Amino acid sequence: MDVKARDDAMALAEDARQSEWENVSFTAEVFKGTFRWDLVHPFPAQSPDDRKIGDDFIEKIRPVIERAVDPWQIDEDGEYPREALEALAEVGLFGMKIPREYGGLGLSVTNYCRVLGFIGSYCANTVAFLSAHQSIGVPQPLKQFGTEEQKRKYLPRLARGEISAFALTEPGVGSDPARMATTATPSSDGTHYVLNGDKLWCTNVTDPKTTLLAVLARTPDKVLPNGRTLPQISCFVVETAWPGVERVRRSRFMGLRGIANGVVTFKDVKIPVENLVGKPGEGLKIALATLNVGRLSLPAAAIGGAAALVDDAKWWTSTRQQWGQPIGRHQAVARMISTYMAQLFAMKAMVKATCAFADHENADIRLEAAAAKYYCSEALWKMYDDYVQVRGGRGYETARSLHARGERPTSVEMALRDARINRIFEGSSQVMHLIMAREALDTHFRLMMPILQPKPGQKGTKRDAVLKALGFYSTWLPQLFLPQVGGHFEAKHLDDRNRRHLGYAAKASKLLARRLFATMARHGPKLEKEQILLGNFVDVGVELFVMAATLSYADYLVAAQPSDRTPLELADLYCQEARRRIESNFRAVKHNFNRSYGKVAGLLMDGKLDWLGDGAANPIPPQYRDWARNDYEHPGVTAVAAPTEDRPRPRQAA
Repeated sequence: MDVKARDDAMALAEDARQSEWENVSFTAEVFKGTFRWDLVHPFPAQSPDDRKIGDDFIEKIRPVIERAVDPWQIDEDGEYPREALEALAEVGLFGMKIPREYGGLGLSVTNYCRVLGFIGSYCANTVAFLSAHQSIGVPQPLKQFGTEEQKRKYLPRLARGEISAFALTEPGVGSDPARMATTATPSSDGTHYVLNGDKLWCTNVTDPKTTLLAVLARTPDKVLPNGRTLPQISCFVVETAWPGVERVRRSRFMGLRGIANGVVTFKDVKIPVENLVGKPGEGLKIALATLNVGRLSLPAAAIGGAAALVDDAKWWTSTRQQWGQPIGRHQAVARMISTYMAQLFAMKAMVKATCAFADHENADIRLEAAAAKYYCSEALWKMYDDYVQVRGGRGYETARSLHARGERPTSVEMALRDARINRIFEGSSQVMHLIMAREALDTHFRLMMPILQPKPGQKGTKRDAVLKALGFYSTWLPQLFLPQVGGHFEAKHLDDRNRRHLGYAAKASKLLARRLFATMARHGPKLEKEQILLGNFVDVGVELFVMAATLSYADYLVAAQPSDRTPLELADLYCQEARRRIESNFRAVKHNFNRSYGKVAGLLMDGKLDWLGDGAANPIPPQYRDWARNDYEHPGVTAVAAPTEDRPRPRQAA
């Protein structure tokens, strides 16, 4: 293990994360054993005026989307039409999140996500163009951290339809930015930075309409009090027309076949100092803050994808006959489709609540946004994977093929392929586990790390830290064994079943906090290596947030329309299944065989399991076995042949 690389990565992550909780977080409180029902109830519903703005805009873009975008043709051709992008720009879709004073529509977070959900039910490629541009591209970092001059210079251009992209990932760097090789070196006269390096998988970058990039690059290291250096990542706005910026090649994928994702290289690109966003070294902090809200685009689109399934599932399960009755009457199928409906209801509840928190700016949503991204991306993938099974051969067949032979077309197989990337985009599910685990443990980190791993130059003595920890835990721990203060939760429109779920969630929160503390005490600083255990705890916390949002949403809907009791059925089913998953995760913390995973993985990496592959052909056809020439997909491999015209060698960072 490279200890220095590990320490650098952890130090960089700690330096970048928001250290203070300026507002309360429902999920953070759950991890501390406090079930703050008052934060999600009454349900934070969208105001009628804001809802009308969203309704009107969706109706405005509906005919434009249907006329200009053929999602099945885009998937088959692997190209997104120029005229479609122009049509999107004309109705303001590239300026949804840009404030009105800079030429945008200034939509609320809730309406922005509603629009992405509507489009996500129709074409995932279109969502990718819009969300990569506005959720993680140039507009969001400039809105939050840009100077007034930067905003006036760039936001009007972006609102009019110029497209932006976000450049973070590199051939050898995924979720470990401490290894970033792209550099931005200050000039001797202090007027500009010189950018060199390569960026991989930049969504939108290969499209000609993409003119601006948010680029993260290493600037001079920060020297710590102990003499060690800490890598510094800074954020810049880079124009694709500048000399030295080259869009090298487009990447092709399993799904989202129309997106303009690819590789961009920078060779001695001069960036004016005025294009630095924020301060030097704040790049990762800017990226993380951007993603706190930006991540909501994925669960919003996932809701649209799941909603698109409802109509087809109703038709198919009620008209398709097997053994004398509709297949929806068979218990095995009924289990799958009913689970979809309950999960979609829960997804809507958690995303609506998180969007409301973001709009009202009355809560810290870093955990809720991460939870929404994680939960919805996993749920959507499972929904479509199961629904292909329900649809049988017609689920595996393409929509155009079904249509060609006179059957009702449905794009289930395309939706499955498109949905798979959501579990990877903007932080994989495994990375989401680690991010949420770190935030869940924040209170304990603040108290225990000064004792276990004091930093050089740390204020106060170890004795002070011990006394502070004892003062906290002497009052906090006993409370975890007592009933919830004010044990009755106001929810007068819920039935008895769902009120019991509410009581369970409150008790489970206390159990979660106790088990998490006991596990941390047992493992100490080595807990960071127990990623599976941390994932179990995170899954419990996420389920409790979703349960709370779902129950509050059901209460709100029944209050608005008492004659419709269907929300109670959906909430009850979701909570029953959530409780089973919670209990399973608690059992996995106490009884597991996690060590075996590491042992067997080690056997594979050491070559001791090569015999398992005996008898297999080389899966790479002969004409592609020169892959070692491609430095992008295989970092660290020396090129064995000269670059060709259609495959130039990447420029190395200075």
